[in-house]
Order: sequence, then structure tokens, then C-alpha cells
Amino acid sequence: MRPLVLVAHGTKDPAGALTTEALATAVGHQLGLPVTVAYADVREPRLAEVLVDDAVVVPAFLASGYHVRGDVPAEITRSGRRHITLAPALGAAPELIAVAALRLVEAGWRPGDAVVLGAAGSSDEGALAEVRTAAALLADRLGDEVAIGYVTTAAPGLGTALETARRTGRRVSVASWLLAPGLFHQALRVAGHAVVAEPLGPHERVVDLIVRRYRDAIV
Repeated sequence: MRPLVLVAHGTKDPAGALTTEALATAVGHQLGLPVTVAYADVREPRLAEVLVDDAVVVPAFLASGYHVRGDVPAEITRSGRRHITLAPALGAAPELIAVAALRLVEAGWRPGDAVVLGAAGSSDEGALAEVRTAAALLADRLGDEVAIGYVTTAAPGLGTALETARRTGRRVSVASWLLAPGLFHQALRVAGHAVVAEPLGPHERVVDLIVRRYRDAIV
């Protein structure tokens, strides 16, 4: 089978790196091959340093922003390796919507809560459109509206979205559209709400999606 490289954003939080490594281990176990981890930012190693010929690169990103559209292809080019296949980012896949809903329920969400989906921002309109799709799909699953609050870059910012939700007079629950712990998830926690969902993490459905991205790429 072709080598698999799982590329994640990267974070200074050791728990974030552990989550990425756990995903890689679970994916490798399911596929029966070793999975190499690389990072687009903050942490090492970078993608160009670990690529080998004929590898499949799966971006562990929830939206196709600058890192997926720019940094990752540039690293592939810089590596000089041949026959590299770049799979699509994870995006607003049904598996991830199910996990986001599960994490929210685990955190204590109740029907009737005002829900804000905390997400990483982007200057890429395509990436923001993917987040809006995720929010709409989560709303369908919960049977209620889901607002978006971006931690960085995009509007509405997390603070603005939470203040709007509070003005409804309903209890506020914060859903997480983040894959791993780190500074972005910490921003959700410090918002001060009792219900803050954990990141999606190495749930089996996330693992299944990464496996599917790899298998689709080698067809």
C-alpha cells in the first residue's frame, strides 16, 4: 500500500499533538500500515521533511483554508518527491457532524439551548463556506439554529456570537468545530459558559473518515 502522511495544523499544546498522534495510530491500525505525522505550522516536522515518493497526504483540517490550499501544496513541491497524491481536507463530512453533536451532548447540551459553533477563522471564503455548511448540518441534527463564532480572523468573532446568544435569554452551549486541543479550544473554554464541547478528537468516526480519504485517493 502507498505511504500515508497525515498533516495537521500544529499547536504548542502537547495535548493537541497527542490527539494527532492518536489519530495517526488508529488510522494506521485500521489500514495495516504506519502513518507519518507532519504539521503545517507551529510544530515539527514539516511535510517536506517526511514525504517519500508515492505518498498520499491527507490534511487533517476541518476546512480548506490557506494551509490546505497554499502551504501543503507548496511543501509537496519543496520536497521534490514524485507521485504524491493530495487528498481533500476533512471538511463538513457527515461523520464529523455526528461527532460534533456527540461532543455537545457529552458536555451537557439540552434541547432549547442557544448553540454557538466555535470554529477557527480564515480569510478564505471557501473555508468559511465549509464552516457555514457544518453549522447548517449540525442545526439539522439538533433541530435548532446554530450560530457561528470564529476564534480568529473572520466575523462574527466568538465574543460577538456568544453575546448575541446570551441576549436570547436561553442557556448557551458552545459546540466545537475544532479537531484537537490547543489555543483555539482554550478560547472556547474561557468564554465562561457551563457547556463547552470538547474537540472532535480521535473518535472512531474521525478515524473512519481519514481512512476513507486515503482509500478514495488510491483508487
